[in-house]
Amino acid sequence: MTLSLPLPVPQQQRTTTTTSGEIQETDIFHQFDVVSESSDHHYLDSNDSSGSKKTKDGGGDSFKNISSGVYKKIMQEWKILEKHLPGSIYVRVHENRIDLLRAVIIGVAGTPYHDGLYFFDIAFPPDYPARPPLVYYRSFGLRINPNLYANGRVCLSLLNTWPGRKSEKWDSSESTVLQVLVSIQALVLNEKPYYNEPGNGVLPGRAIWEKKSNAYNENVFFLSCKTMLFLLRRPPKNFEGFVAGHFREKASVILSACNAYSNGQARVGCYRNDGSCSGANPSTVDVSDKFKGLMGSAISRIAFGFQEKWSVFGGFWGAVSAAGRDENGVVSRGKRWFKGSRVDLRGRCLGKLKRVSGVKEEDQEWQKQGSKRRVFD
Repeated sequence: MTLSLPLPVPQQQRTTTTTSGEIQETDIFHQFDVVSESSDHHYLDSNDSSGSKKTKDGGGDSFKNISSGVYKKIMQEWKILEKHLPGSIYVRVHENRIDLLRAVIIGVAGTPYHDGLYFFDIAFPPDYPARPPLVYYRSFGLRINPNLYANGRVCLSLLNTWPGRKSEKWDSSESTVLQVLVSIQALVLNEKPYYNEPGNGVLPGRAIWEKKSNAYNENVFFLSCKTMLFLLRRPPKNFEGFVAGHFREKASVILSACNAYSNGQARVGCYRNDGSCSGANPSTVDVSDKFKGLMGSAISRIAFGFQEKWSVFGGFWGAVSAAGRDENGVVSRGKRWFKGSRVDLRGRCLGKLKRVSGVKEEDQEWQKQGSKRRVFD
């Protein structure tokens, strides 16, 4: 029996009510869907790990012949993903390049990655499943985890990119892409990623390791905030609406968390989506001056990023840290200022001129801050 390509399911629509009381229709973003656009995929024209060149039309007979074992296995992977994806992972596969897929993992509560979006480009090798899929993390040049490199490399035993016991490595008869995605979410984007680095925490001195872990989480959260801004500016193809909808919905929570962490109301990762804090008493949360400074800049920048997309300031300005405001209650971002829900016109015009002219000194300086692999000391 042969397997054929499943037809894309038409996007459904639902009605939502805006803050002004207007009713509008929005697309429902399915967790799994088949799309045609793949032009920005990392593995579109690259060599696979065996050194054989893939072509733009699909990379060889194994991906085009519906009778081939590789083709059938990929169709099985599609069905598994469609039926069993957890609610916090979304996947898009390509009807014209069945060897490629893209996934986004939503950072879960209780971790420094909460409410962030983490994108992965995945490619099946021509002899799949004899070898594991190739996985590339869309990092924007940021190192947010010991297992996720700034160059996009993903270190995971299941991918055979990290040492591990035989039972942890890729098994061609049992392993699946779904297992890879769930493993990244649970084992990599976890509560205390500092301990993902071999050797961390193995020596006596729990208090010292926990202090280093908390400092690492602070840096991770800051870098995740930067990742949010990069995604708002340049969302991956086929996920533009998803990125916009996610951050529009989470804007208030994200800014409230930024405020709680920078003020010492909660340890990074302990802010709840319902607006409450857990896991620490404010008097016991030590916040480094460096983290306060970084978050003071991050809060206003994230708020500005949301404002550029949507007029949503009215609902969450209270979440912006008082430390980020001047004596008049104005939140500054370089030469841009905000007061209430109004954006200073001179600041916006100047910002646009800077972007057009390529003058990005301020952004480059912010890029440097907190971009180191570790902030332990």
